[in-house]
Amino acid sequence: MALLGTLLRNKRVGQARLAWNAAALAGPETLELSSADFTDGGEVPAVHAHRLGGGTNTSPALAWADAPAATAQFLLVMEDADSPTSAPFVHCLALIAPEVTEVPAGALGAERPGDGVQVLRAGWGRGYQGPAPLKGHGPHRYVFQVFALSAGLTSAEGGARLASAKPRAVLAAVGGPVLARGRMDGWFTR
Repeated sequence: MALLGTLLRNKRVGQARLAWNAAALAGPETLELSSADFTDGGEVPAVHAHRLGGGTNTSPALAWADAPAATAQFLLVMEDADSPTSAPFVHCLALIAPEVTEVPAGALGAERPGDGVQVLRAGWGRGYQGPAPLKGHGPHRYVFQVFALSAGLTSAEGGARLASAKPRAVLAAVGGPVLARGRMDGWFTR
């Protein structure tokens, strides 16, 4: 597996196709996103990695502040900006009730999501899928993004059910203005 990572070392999707850069998800960068488990620009602890990456696949604790009062729903997205794919790999996609401003560690898992958290389909399966880059591919940037939506999502693009829709179809369904957004990046290597 390390050989494949080494061969693909220079193939990285980059940040241009992140949800953060989608026109429909543009908005004021006024949400203060933080984690008790790692700092912005720091290393994501191994416990939060996928089992394939040597971790326990436990989502990190996340909190955000300064959400607009008119927020109807939060959209949380975690993407790998360095995956050797045509689009950033979606590791987590969740809709969160407007009164929730933090999720404890483990609250983004498919088995027992936290109160007010609706976990959706990620790149492989539902719920949080922790970092698991190819061995030898080098450091990967994992981008955690929270968007304060002015209208809640009830279906994905084309009317597909949210629970079974592919992540890009859910992101494409955001129609109303984004009231605020916040981002933090974490790094992981194996």
